[in-house]
Amino acid sequence: MNYEIVFSDVDGTLLNTRHQVLPGTLSAIKSLQQQGIPFVIISARSPSGIYPIQEKYGFKCPVISYSGALILDENKKVLYSKGFSRDLAERVIEFIEINQFDCSWNIYSKDTWIVKDKSDPRIVREENIVQAKAIAGTIDILSDNADVGKILCMCNPDSILDIEQKLKEKFSSLSIVKSSNILLEIMQDGVTKGNAVKELCEMWDISLSNTIAFGDHYNDVEMLETVAMPFLMGNAPEELKSRFPNVTENNDEEGIYNGLAKIGLIPKI
Repeated sequence: MNYEIVFSDVDGTLLNTRHQVLPGTLSAIKSLQQQGIPFVIISARSPSGIYPIQEKYGFKCPVISYSGALILDENKKVLYSKGFSRDLAERVIEFIEINQFDCSWNIYSKDTWIVKDKSDPRIVREENIVQAKAIAGTIDILSDNADVGKILCMCNPDSILDIEQKLKEKFSSLSIVKSSNILLEIMQDGVTKGNAVKELCEMWDISLSNTIAFGDHYNDVEMLETVAMPFLMGNAPEELKSRFPNVTENNDEEGIYNGLAKIGLIPKI
């Protein structure tokens, strides 16, 4: 098979449990790039939560942020953007506040990250993980015509399913997906990693039959269903492993490197 592009999720996939890129994975990325095969990071994170990874490990690549709402080339030029209005985002936040959901909300617009309370331990933890800083405030920080890429809800794991259901009932026009046992991602309708894969491949005239992707959680499902060669990480939920039999090693055991080496796309170290 003549594979032409590789997509990879970040948390639980590209990064190990200590939020590091392992040596074999970094070698695999550079090997792909030497062959002229784009390695594309695709994540629910904002660009400011992705670029520090590239800077730390010394590589550049295209980035798909907010689970598909924003696509940038390796030089940070915007290729595609599909957010929702500030007014709609304001209504979502108001609904969360009125219902006193056990969660901490985050608003993302391009590289602006707004939170209600910077001292919330969940926000502090996220800042440390993504190496980016939030701004305490309200949606009024954004201009009237601002494009909101995502609202992220950091939830109590015991409440997340109830919060997800109520948000979906109230805002059926939005795409709402659980990306972990504590995280809910809220995007514009039609925004999925799978659709972003299709969008970028169409722009670059790459056939979907020549695509590979690595993911580890429910917000990766559409992407894994879209590409020709989906790799599910070994640390993924068991339910997903029954749906995607092509399971590679976990993110602490060079899952990306081993998957690509297994199909002969990169040399074995």
